Amino acid sequence: MNSFITEELERINAAGLKRAMRVVTGTQGPSVTVDGREAVLLCSNDYLGLANHPLVKEAAKRAIDRYGFGAGASRLVSGNMEPHAELEERIRRFKGTGAALLFNSGYQTNIGLISALSDRSTAVFSDRLNHASIVDACRLSFAGVHRYPNRDVDSLERLLKKSAAKNKLIVTDGVFSMDGSIAPLKEIAGLLDRHNALLIVDDAHATGVLGKTGRGTPEHLGVTHPSVIHMGTLGKALGSFGAYVAGSKSLIELLISKARPFIYTTALPPSMASASIAAFDVMENEPSLRDKLWENVEFFKRGLPEGIETLGSPTQIIPIVVGDASRTMEISKNLLEKGVFIQGIRPPTVPEKTSRLRVTITAAHGSEDLRKALAAIKEELAR
Repeated sequence: MNSFITEELERINAAGLKRAMRVVTGTQGPSVTVDGREAVLLCSNDYLGLANHPLVKEAAKRAIDRYGFGAGASRLVSGNMEPHAELEERIRRFKGTGAALLFNSGYQTNIGLISALSDRSTAVFSDRLNHASIVDACRLSFAGVHRYPNRDVDSLERLLKKSAAKNKLIVTDGVFSMDGSIAPLKEIAGLLDRHNALLIVDDAHATGVLGKTGRGTPEHLGVTHPSVIHMGTLGKALGSFGAYVAGSKSLIELLISKARPFIYTTALPPSMASASIAAFDVMENEPSLRDKLWENVEFFKRGLPEGIETLGSPTQIIPIVVGDASRTMEISKNLLEKGVFIQGIRPPTVPEKTSRLRVTITAAHGSEDLRKALAAIKEELAR
């Protein structure tokens, strides 16, 4: 095994794919200190700037004083505490569904949800650019898995027509996390009744961001079909931690009894649930945060030099495609030295020869932050 580890590390390093962690000092915000260097932060998913919001922090502090920190056990043992139930009710109202269920992460949510809905009589139809958690969930399920080209509804329908499976489950990201593109949910929803299928929408990067009231991709696109199952996270635009499924009461009852990541995981600390409730309050009471986010997005896009490939992203996720993995990481390193923190993204997260700088804009950025970043990006890409 030691030789295997050494050989794998050498292979990964030779391919320019070795990864390392950087240490961020202090709070999340428009600028952070990274490995001792202050830099504009352009790779955070804290889209509304709520991770350091005073009301969110105060809610967590009050909950610690009242409930302590750890939940002590899984939800089905003794870990089901008041803030968990309150947050689930808040999510249920937010998404307009019959019920909701908390999970400890988006990864766990997709593993638990897809496996609970799948058996050998199930066919899962998954977009090729879906998040790794969906890919792994499909692999772990007993279902037959069919992948369709990104956002290609015609190809999806052809696969549905060919399938003789008793149960059909379509899964797609709402916003694709590496491209920033939006799934064609209205067109996909139009297939559900014709093919007796369910649709899972992973709205991790759209919750709190898209839609008039931040309710995500379905609201943004006007999709209200009852066969849509909503998945979302609390650790991105809501600035907290955890994830959820929102759907019918019967679906949630099934997940409570069958979703293994839910059943066999210690519950989220109650302070995190309380922080998420406060984040919902801020998001709903301060729509100006969402307005500011989109102002910043447009400002940044206008400032990029012509000819830069951003894949036409319409969202707050803006990929700057470089191509070569080694050059991408070199640019990322040079940008940090200039005081701009943008993480380079390489295979297998993205396809070969499409390595990129994945820029994410937040409501917390000021115009000077973005001007500084644009100047540094222009200089590096011109080399």
